[in-house]
Amino acid sequence: MAETIFALSSGAVPSGVAVIRISGSDAIDILRLLCGDVPEPRVACVRELCNPETDDMLDEALVLVFEGPASFTGEDVVELQCHGGRAVVAAVLEVLSGMDNCRPAEAGEFTRRAFEAGRMDLTEVEGLADLIAAETEAQRVQALRQMGGALGELYDDWRDRLIHMRAMIEADFDFADEEDVPGSVANEIWAECQILINEIGNHLARSRSGERLRSGLQVVLMGAPNAGKSSLLNAIAGRDVAIVTEEAGTTRDVIEVHLDLEGYPVTLVDTAGLRQTEGVVEREGIRRARERGETADLILWAVEPGGVEANDPESGLPETIQDWVPVWTVRTKSDLETLPERDSSGTTLDIPCSVKSFEGMEGLLSHLSSFAEETISVGEEPLATRQRHRHYLIECQQALSDALAGANLPLELRAEELRQAADALGRITGRIDVEDLLDVIFRDFCIGK
Repeated sequence: MAETIFALSSGAVPSGVAVIRISGSDAIDILRLLCGDVPEPRVACVRELCNPETDDMLDEALVLVFEGPASFTGEDVVELQCHGGRAVVAAVLEVLSGMDNCRPAEAGEFTRRAFEAGRMDLTEVEGLADLIAAETEAQRVQALRQMGGALGELYDDWRDRLIHMRAMIEADFDFADEEDVPGSVANEIWAECQILINEIGNHLARSRSGERLRSGLQVVLMGAPNAGKSSLLNAIAGRDVAIVTEEAGTTRDVIEVHLDLEGYPVTLVDTAGLRQTEGVVEREGIRRARERGETADLILWAVEPGGVEANDPESGLPETIQDWVPVWTVRTKSDLETLPERDSSGTTLDIPCSVKSFEGMEGLLSHLSSFAEETISVGEEPLATRQRHRHYLIECQQALSDALAGANLPLELRAEELRQAADALGRITGRIDVEDLLDVIFRDFCIGK
């Protein structure tokens, strides 16, 4: 029998209310020891909580009971809504830790029990984790949709279709002599196989936006030393994040700021200035700058009057980065120069702004917000949000392609490819063979969830 677990689920104390959650086969018996009688399920009642050994009163709390399997974890669950003082919470937790077959919960253990009880699939678990971590409105909406089961339902539908296709093939060669089984049933399902390949391909292409939304758009500040990158970072962030001096090469490491632009998550990254240098530390900073530029969604190339342009062959951006990462030129000290004509075509914006007078800053932020919306707007459809999803979707698509291409192979082998494709989808939702993934998925949850 699984141990009964407990944890403070409402966050740090002191607080107005502290919610202590208890889950397991002994949860209701433990509540009876604490307050003498047990309220009706799902009816909130005020009860005095007492230490069962000394009969000393611990607190007066609002008590709720959720009987399994109709609870979050699928087990009997009790919630104690206590006063949120440190001493109150510590006293209740200490009494619970002394109960038989009762121990503190590990990170994500309540949610893990919900998964193991079939209350949630893995995509819903991941959606819940994303909802807890959501920092912007768009992230919240996407996480809620995934937690609600939309993504899992899509993958389950694909898996059901694959299982049906495989059943039809097996019927074709197992019952070929039966009159009620149409001849050459297998031939009719390969068109459906191609349709499914196309659906998965379109889903993968659209899901780039979902992955970006979850992790945040990566906007990297690059340029020559002393071009105003750190000042621009501070101006956009609205606080002093990076050290700013007149000395070139002050920034040696990567500095990140997380922004919410019109509901979309953006990570703004300040990097070391690009130049030829003998210094070991600065050279490492430049290497890291180029590395972040290679993985950026957008590069803001900072230029001071007469400074190094992004396409400079000596100290500008490497052509390998310019070829596929959008680059906007930001003239950071526009109050000191005559402004050039602005090119607003495509992805090659030339934006003048001044971090001293803040002239042009509003326009820069507006362009960034529009870029974020265009790049990571996801609409209403469920999308893959993690590399794990993408890995198994590609594995499924490849198995389907192999089955479709194996026209000269025995039908049994082609049916096996369909089984492997269905299994790949099952691993995304946790239907099969995911035990080795569970510790990785649940370790990032907070205690009490």
